Amino acid sequence: MVYKKFRYQIILRVGLMVTTMVLIYLTSSEAAYAISSIILSLLFVAQVISLIRFTEQTNKKLTKFFESIRHADFTSSFTDNELGKSFEGLNKEFNEVISAFNKNKQEKEEHFSYLLTVIQHVSVGIIVYKKDGTVDVFNNAVKRLLRLPRLRKIKNLNVIDDQLPEKLMSMKAGDKSLIKVFVDDELLQLSMHATQFRMRGEEYVLVSFQDIHPELEQKEIESWQKLIRVLTHEIMNSITPISSLTETVDGILESHVTDEPSEEDIKEDMENVRQAITTIGNRSKGLLNFVEIYRNLTRIPKPNFRHFYVQDMFDRAFELLAPKFSEKDIQTMIKVFPKDLKVLADPDLIDQVLINLLLNAIDAVSDERVTNPKITIVASVNLNNRTTIEIADNGHGIKQDLLDKIFMPFFTSKKKGSGIGLSLSRQIMQMHKGSISVRSKQDEGAIFTMVF
Repeated sequence: MVYKKFRYQIILRVGLMVTTMVLIYLTSSEAAYAISSIILSLLFVAQVISLIRFTEQTNKKLTKFFESIRHADFTSSFTDNELGKSFEGLNKEFNEVISAFNKNKQEKEEHFSYLLTVIQHVSVGIIVYKKDGTVDVFNNAVKRLLRLPRLRKIKNLNVIDDQLPEKLMSMKAGDKSLIKVFVDDELLQLSMHATQFRMRGEEYVLVSFQDIHPELEQKEIESWQKLIRVLTHEIMNSITPISSLTETVDGILESHVTDEPSEEDIKEDMENVRQAITTIGNRSKGLLNFVEIYRNLTRIPKPNFRHFYVQDMFDRAFELLAPKFSEKDIQTMIKVFPKDLKVLADPDLIDQVLINLLLNAIDAVSDERVTNPKITIVASVNLNNRTTIEIADNGHGIKQDLLDKIFMPFFTSKKKGSGIGLSLSRQIMQMHKGSISVRSKQDEGAIFTMVF
């Protein structure tokens, strides 16, 4: 009789083995049964081997199960339930685990397909490559931008520009770069941003590309137009009175040639000529000073970078401006988080920027309409791990229509001022790979932010 239950088969096999052992014991003591004893011994060995193989079915199932997982083969199933309820439960759990792995694999494949579809359809070029320069992913935007049907190695980009592969291979997480390349005789100004990540124990670099040449051209034209308007305005303010006074002097001299003026008229005319020439001289000096200021905007020295404490920079600025704070009765507050916060910059140039912003803040709170004038400076590290310095005042703020103009060269809303302070400050911050910006609402003061 063949038993289908695993436990019954174990009991039967063990019973037969015990019976065989008893028979071996009984026959081994009789010489007449020597051959029978040998046969029974061999039978016992065969029973032991059979029992071992029978009981190893669980291990075989586990081995098959783990091999399926290791090779991502989720087509296997476990259905031999003739060995009892315990094996039915084991088979059920195996099948459920395989089903869960299979579902997870399908979800990952769908998610990967989704991300790949998104990457291929975005308008920004994306290249993902390994540290050795092997390209893992590049999207359709890169193909369109660089006119490359395929890309396997970063070094293959030397057909576009010799410097491009070297530039990409040197980029690290957070790096930004702007490079000019020619593709089919068309100029591209590529803005590149890099990030890094680790996958399957290997480092990858992701670089996004965007051609900003049209935008830069448009901004450049707008900047030149704004600058020309300001220059024209300032020059015309000086040229118009000079031209008018020149015509006046010419008229006086012409009258002296055609007429015979009296001595008293000559004296009066000479006084008028003297005043006109003096005015012309003053306006000419003012025009020369204006041109010199314009030249200074292009002569900013190259920064000498070194680390220094932010608190020390504040101390230097407040020591210099202490008389103004005292004279205007301005309340000041300084906060530095952490206390030993440092920046890598040129302290002389950054001192100039800070002093200029503080002078603007002093002017903003010096208005008679401002009660309890106050200036606050806060230095900290933002979420992007960049050092920020905020200079806030409680003045009347900046009009919204002026916010996009205050950084233009020679633009000023003050009665006295050259209009180059903020423009110079922005140039200095850009030379430090940083930025300067302003937020303001009417009657709520202004906040200038320096980011390093």
